[in-house]
Order: sequence, then C-alpha cells, then structure tokens
Amino acid sequence: MFIGHFALGFGAKVVTPRVSLGALFLAAQFIDLLWPTFLLFGIERVRIEPGATVVTPLVFEHYPYSHSLLAVLGWAVMLGVVYGLRKRDRGGAVMMGALVLSHWLLDLMVHRPDLPLSPWGDAVSGLHLWASLPLTLALEIPMFALGVWVYVRNTIALDEVGRWGLLGLVLFLFVIYAGNLFGPPPPNTQAIAWLGQLQWLLVLWGYWVDRHRRPLVPA
Repeated sequence: MFIGHFALGFGAKVVTPRVSLGALFLAAQFIDLLWPTFLLFGIERVRIEPGATVVTPLVFEHYPYSHSLLAVLGWAVMLGVVYGLRKRDRGGAVMMGALVLSHWLLDLMVHRPDLPLSPWGDAVSGLHLWASLPLTLALEIPMFALGVWVYVRNTIALDEVGRWGLLGLVLFLFVIYAGNLFGPPPPNTQAIAWLGQLQWLLVLWGYWVDRHRRPLVPA
C-alpha cells in the first residue's frame, strides 16, 4: 500500500479544512516515515526476496516499533496530542491520530500475516491482498483517484502553483507507485532506508501545494 495512504490524506482535507495537506500526509505516512530510520539504525529488519509477493519483493522480518498495532496506537495518540497542543485544533488532532491508525488498517488488508499486534508478542496479522496484483490495483487506484477528486472538488487554486504543483504531485506519486510495482527490486536494504527518507519531500510538497490552494468550505 502506497498511494492508498496518500488518498486518505487528500480526502481528509474536506473534513478538516484547517489542517494542511502536508500535515495530513505526515499523519497518513507517519509509521512509514519512522520505518526507514529504524532500518538505518538496525532497530528493525527487512529482507529482499524477489517473488515474495506479486506486488513487493520485501519480507518484513522485524518491525514491531513502527508497525505493531499497539505501537501505532501510541504513535497516533502522540501525534494527535502534539498537533492539538500546537494548533489548538481538537478536530485536526483527532484527524491526525486517525490517519496514523488508518495506515495500519490499510496495511492489514494487503500485507502477508506479518503485522505484529504488539512489540513484544508473536501474534501477527495480514489479509494478504498482495497475493493478487489485480485486486491490489483495484483497491488502491480507485482509492487514490477518489481522494484526489475530493481534494480538488473542495479546494480552489489561488495561483499557478496551486494548480500545476498539485498536478505534479499527483503524477509524481503515481510514477513512484508504478516504479514500486513494476521496477526492479532495490539493490539492498540500505537503499530502501535511504530512499524511504525521500518521503519527507512528499510531505513538504503537500505543505507547499496547500499554501497555494484555499478550502471551499470555511475552516
């Protein structure tokens, strides 16, 4: 799951118009922003195994601190509280926490049974939609299209950046998604960790675009 997470970030704007798209992206991808750093420091582990699933060659061996259900609940509360204290926006805080949790729920649908329920136990879960490429595409692409459509319908561009910057963001996300699906496997786990850090640029891109668009619904 990749663009599906961003789809929820786009769509959440209509519910919490005061929250920047960049912040919504940050929440929706929060645990996947933590994970590459945990990989770099050896706290969590992944293995590259071409053919492990038809969608991804990654085997997630150990990622309880970023991706266990209990840890994700903790991260959700933390991010929601921090946002609420900084912005004095209770609705935005709830949305930020909900988006963090949504990441685990979407991953649950596509992952093999490898998502831990807690950082300390052996119980794992996963519905393994990644066993089927058509089903994965049938879930994620319409989700992404709907999320972008909701965002576009409920915001208006203030200038050319708001118009073309958004188009560039949408196309870039789709190109990354296609590369992940159909490109060659990453050369090593260090490359995965460093490339994963580039997701922060997508968060910044979301902030940039959103400053050049205005919600149609009063915040």
